[in-house]
Amino acid sequence: MRRKLPVEARLIGLAAALVISGCVSTTTTTSPTPQPAVQQKPAAKISTGQATARVAPVKARMEAVVERECKARTAPGTNCDYKIYVDPKETKVANAYQTLDKNGRPLIIFTAPLVAETRNSHELAFVMGHEAAHHIKGHIARSQGNAMAGAALGAILVAAAGGNSSAVEAAMDLGAGVGARSFSKSHELEADQLGTILTKKSGYDPLIGVNFFERTPDPGNQFLGTHPPNASRVAIVKQTAAGL
Repeated sequence: MRRKLPVEARLIGLAAALVISGCVSTTTTTSPTPQPAVQQKPAAKISTGQATARVAPVKARMEAVVERECKARTAPGTNCDYKIYVDPKETKVANAYQTLDKNGRPLIIFTAPLVAETRNSHELAFVMGHEAAHHIKGHIARSQGNAMAGAALGAILVAAAGGNSSAVEAAMDLGAGVGARSFSKSHELEADQLGTILTKKSGYDPLIGVNFFERTPDPGNQFLGTHPPNASRVAIVKQTAAGL
């Protein structure tokens, strides 16, 4: 017999599942003209070791900057000891994301295919800065709060209407999804804005880095989509860079 979890446990589980997800991903293979004075496009497939070697110099240059900015921009006691690495598990999915380990340490994780799709160190730095910005902005905690509020509201409304336990659970699932996604687009733009600053302060050019979006599928402006249109993201990067 399946044991029912308490409402609080279900809310926490739903929130965690919703926020620990891919942030920058692409499966596009089109190849626009390379920017002058930057590295050539990497091979379509590289090993974890090769990806790690490409990430290493960018990590070495950005890590201290990112951690300094994290300490300056967050509340005292915030864990700013980033761990940045390439996922050792083989995958065909091009992805990069920020999450936390069990002790609250911020992790920035790249997959080898994502590293392979970056054309130069500026693009790789921009992605790294974007992911680092998610932690500084506290987006995981904020998304969890939105998910829990959405789930609770959904459950209350259905229960008040006389719904049974199954209907209440379904409403919790839907409400959590809506709640977590409700601010995800604004979170992405916030991360793009701060990521631009982190990229620039690390000595990379965010205006070259943002060219990465030219090769990623454009999500448009989907209802309850998790990412804003690429044009909006490029615009905020250019606006931010102009003020630096």
